[in-house]
Amino acid sequence: MSTDLSGMRSAQVARAAGVNQQTLRYYERRGLSTEPVRSPGGHRLYPPEAVTVLRVIKAAQRLGFSLDEVADLLQTGRHRHGDTDAGLQTRAAAKIAEIDARITDLQVMRASLITAMEAGCDDLMVCATTDSCPLPFADLARLPVYTADNGDVD
Repeated sequence: MSTDLSGMRSAQVARAAGVNQQTLRYYERRGLSTEPVRSPGGHRLYPPEAVTVLRVIKAAQRLGFSLDEVADLLQTGRHRHGDTDAGLQTRAAAKIAEIDARITDLQVMRASLITAMEAGCDDLMVCATTDSCPLPFADLARLPVYTADNGDVD
């Protein structure tokens, strides 16, 4: 493959960025990457920065950003005029807070599962209906069940 990336075709760009061609086209449809120019023969021809954009999108996804969030980040970067509150710093801080909350939730889930293992829970249905069940759904399993038909308790 040539080191000159200008005028690259879809397969070349996708390969260089580590994605497949369907992903490349999907990102175009979503507006994450710009529509390429066409050759006289109708082939898509991408500028050198197309590979960088794709790599940035994939890196941002690995950091936990959704494609909508990536789109916002790319849009903000393209239209930023001295606004420091809307860029990566603010969004990264918000993402870190989300990750920290997920870690906390995962630690609670882990602790509950360890407690269930230590208590010898072997059957979810049996455990859910006993008072000694350490899992959080035990209280929910003992609540009255309402039917969708009339709201009566079964």
